[in-house]
Amino acid sequence: MARLRFPASPWPAAAFVVATAVGGCNPSAGRDTAAALPSASVTPKTSAAEADALTRGDEALRARMQSAVADKGAAYVPRTRHLNPDGSAKYTNRLIFEQSPYLLQHAHNPVNWFPWGDEAFAAATRLGRPVFLSVGYSTCHWCHVMEEESFEDEEVAAFLNANYVAIKVDREERPDVDAVYMRSVQLLTRRGGWPMSVWLTPDRQPFFAGTYFPARDGDRGAATGFLTLLRRQNDAYVTRPDQVLDDARRLAAAVAKGLRPPPPADGWPSADILREAAARAAERYDPEWGGSRGRPKFPSSFPIRALLRHARRSGDARSREMALTTLERMASGGMYDHVGGGFHRYSVDERWLVPHFEKMLYDNALLAVAYLEGHQSATGDRARALARTARETLDYVLRDMTASTGGFFSATDADSVGPDGQREEGYYFTWTLAELEAALDPDELTAVRVHYAVTDAGNFEGRNILHTPRPRGEVAAALGIDTTTLDARLTRARAKLLAARGRRPSPLRDDKHITAWNGLMIAALARGGRVLGEPRYTEAAARAARFVASSLRRDGALHRSRRHDLSPTLAFAEDHAFYAWGLLELTQATGEPQWLDPALASLDALDRAYRSPSGAFFRTTERHEALLARQVEQYDGAIPAASSVALLAELMAHTFTTDDRWRRRAERTVRGLAGVLTARPSALEEMLLGIDFHDDVAKEVLIAVPPGGDPAPLLAVAQSQFAPNTMFIVQSGDTPDPASVQRIPWLEGKRPRADAPTAYVCELGACALPTSDPDVFARQLGRIVPYAAPRASP
Repeated sequence: MARLRFPASPWPAAAFVVATAVGGCNPSAGRDTAAALPSASVTPKTSAAEADALTRGDEALRARMQSAVADKGAAYVPRTRHLNPDGSAKYTNRLIFEQSPYLLQHAHNPVNWFPWGDEAFAAATRLGRPVFLSVGYSTCHWCHVMEEESFEDEEVAAFLNANYVAIKVDREERPDVDAVYMRSVQLLTRRGGWPMSVWLTPDRQPFFAGTYFPARDGDRGAATGFLTLLRRQNDAYVTRPDQVLDDARRLAAAVAKGLRPPPPADGWPSADILREAAARAAERYDPEWGGSRGRPKFPSSFPIRALLRHARRSGDARSREMALTTLERMASGGMYDHVGGGFHRYSVDERWLVPHFEKMLYDNALLAVAYLEGHQSATGDRARALARTARETLDYVLRDMTASTGGFFSATDADSVGPDGQREEGYYFTWTLAELEAALDPDELTAVRVHYAVTDAGNFEGRNILHTPRPRGEVAAALGIDTTTLDARLTRARAKLLAARGRRPSPLRDDKHITAWNGLMIAALARGGRVLGEPRYTEAAARAARFVASSLRRDGALHRSRRHDLSPTLAFAEDHAFYAWGLLELTQATGEPQWLDPALASLDALDRAYRSPSGAFFRTTERHEALLARQVEQYDGAIPAASSVALLAELMAHTFTTDDRWRRRAERTVRGLAGVLTARPSALEEMLLGIDFHDDVAKEVLIAVPPGGDPAPLLAVAQSQFAPNTMFIVQSGDTPDPASVQRIPWLEGKRPRADAPTAYVCELGACALPTSDPDVFARQLGRIVPYAAPRASP
C-alpha cells in the first residue's frame, strides 16, 4: 500500500495549530456574495470575472475575520498553501470563528465555507443557489486528501464560490447532521464514508451525494472528477429545477422514512438471540487471523464481548476461543501501537498488519474494556498478555490524550510530516532499520528485530510497521535467552523508541472534548482501575467525571463538546447514555455511591427528552435543530447506538437501586429495537450485552472492610473472575454509610464479620452466606445461570 504524499505543510506539526480564514458576503452583491475574500493586494489566479467575484464582500465581516486571525497571536501559522509574501493567509472564510479543529483546518481554503446554520441556507435562498455540503472530521485521512486536491485548488474554489453556497460540518460535533445526510449517500450509492459530499436545495433537501471525489476527470483513475460533478449538478439545478426539486423531495422522504423509529415489539428477546448471534459470528469468523473474514478489518465488526458472555453461560469453548484469538491477533498486528500503546482505527488487510493510522478515543475506550474482559476470561500467560495490552492502552490515553483539566481529547491524525517535509500517512509510527540502529543498543536491536519482525526492506513502503507474528517464548528460544531477559530488553527498547519517536513531528491532535467519548473512557478507566487494581486509573476516571460535570454543562444542561469554550450544541442521546455508563462503572470502582446521582440524572434526562414512541431513543430532543427527521439509531457502528448502552445502564441502575422504574424503562428501550435485534442480531451487538444481563440473574456484591482490614485476597478474586452482570461495591467501616444505603438499599445490615473483610454475594435480594474465605467467595461469584433450553421451532 503506497503512502500518500502531500505538499509540505506550512504549519508546525509538533502540536495542533488551527488554520485561520477570512471570508465575506455582501447582501447586495447577488450571486457573488458567497465568495472567499483574498487580501486586497493579491489577485487570485482566476479569470477576471471570477477575480471580481472573489474581491467583493462585506467589509465589516472582513474586519471581524481579520480580528479573529489577529487574536490567535503572532505565533499563528495559517494552514494553507495560499500565502501572501509576509506569510499571512491569502484567503480566510467564516470558519475562522469556529472552535472545531476540523472546521479551522479549512478556514484558509479559497473556498468560501460557511458553518452549518441558518445564515448559509438563507444566502442560498436569496441567491437562488444550490448548497454543497462537505462533512468530515479532523483526523480523517481522505478528508485531508480532498482538501489538498479540491478545496485548496483555486479553480475548483472559484467555481464553488460563484455557483454554490458551501458548508463544512464536523461530524463529531454534529452527528445528527452527519446521520441524516449519510442516509442519503447510502440510499444513492449503497455505501458511505468520509469525506461526505452532498448537494442540497436551499431548503436542506439532498438531491445528489457521494463521498470522496478526486478533483478532475482521470485523477486517481476516476472517470469523473469533482469539478465536473460541480458543473453538472449546478447545470441541472439551473436548467431543470423542477426535476431537481422533485428528486430532492423524494430523496428527503426516503431519508426520513429510513431514520424513523421502527415499530415496537412485544416482550424481551430470549436467550435464543444470543445463541443466534454467536452462530452468525462463527459463520463469518476468520480462523487464522481472528475477527471477521475479509478486509478491511474493524474491531467493532466482531462481537467480542458478546461472545465472552455467550461462552460463560453456554459453556461454548469455541465462542471464547474466537473472542480471545481475535483480541490476541489484533494486539499482535500493526493496528496496535507496540511502542506507545493504544490502537489505530482499523486494518486495511486481513492480518491486522497495515492500519489506518488515526487513533480515536472511543476505539481505545471500547477496546480497553474488551481486553479487560478477555483477561478475566483467560488464564495464565494468555490472561497476563491481555491485561498488559489493556494497561498499555490506558497508559497511552493518560499520557497522550488527557488534558490538564482531566478531560480526554478526541483523536490523533493518521498523517504526519516526514523528514522530506511531506505529510505522509503513518510516518510517525513506522521505522527503518537505520532509525532503530541509531536508537538502540545492540542487544536491544537484536531483540526488536526478531520480536517485531523488522527487515531491511520493511513492510510498508520501505519502512517497518512493528508487529509480533511469533510468540515470546519462540522468540526467546531463537535468541538463546529466557523470556525474562527478552522482556527486559524489549522494555528498555520501547522506552528508547518512544523517546526517539517523540522527537518527530507529531500527528495533529483533535483537542476537543466530546461528552459521549469522555463517558466511554471514564468507563474504561474505572473498569481498569477495578480489574487491574490500579488506583491511578480510578482517580483519572473520577477526575474526568468531575470535568464533565463542571465544564460540559450550562444551566444544568449537558452539552455535546467543549474546546476553548462550551459548544452551544446540546448533548445528544449518546452523550447522556455513555456518560451514565461511565459513572455507573465509577461507582463500582470507587465504592462511592454518590456517583450514582449524576448517572441516574442522565438516564432521567434520556427518558424525559429523548424517548421515542417506540421506546428506543431519538438522537435529539425537541430543543435541537429540526432536520429532515429525528433519528433513532438502529445499529451499532464503531460507536454503539445510544439505546444499546442505555439499556445496559438502565439494568445496572435497577440492580444498584432496586427501583423498579429502571426495569420498566429498560423494557421500553428493548421493545423499541427488539424487531431489529431479532431480525439482525449483528446490527446491535452492543445491545446483546443488555440482553444477556437481563436473561442472567444479576449479582449484588459487597466487600465490607473493617478499619485496618486488608481486602486484597477478596479483591483478587473479584479482579480475576469474569462476572459481567454484577454490581460491585467495596466499603470500609463497621457499618454501611447511611447515605450509601439510601442510594443502594441492599447494602443495609451488611458489615464485616469477626473483624475480617467479608464478602456478600446476593441475587434478587437473596444472599449466600457471608464469607471471608477467598475460595468460597470465588465459588459464590462464579455461580452461573445457564441459558434456558432453546425455544422449539414453530
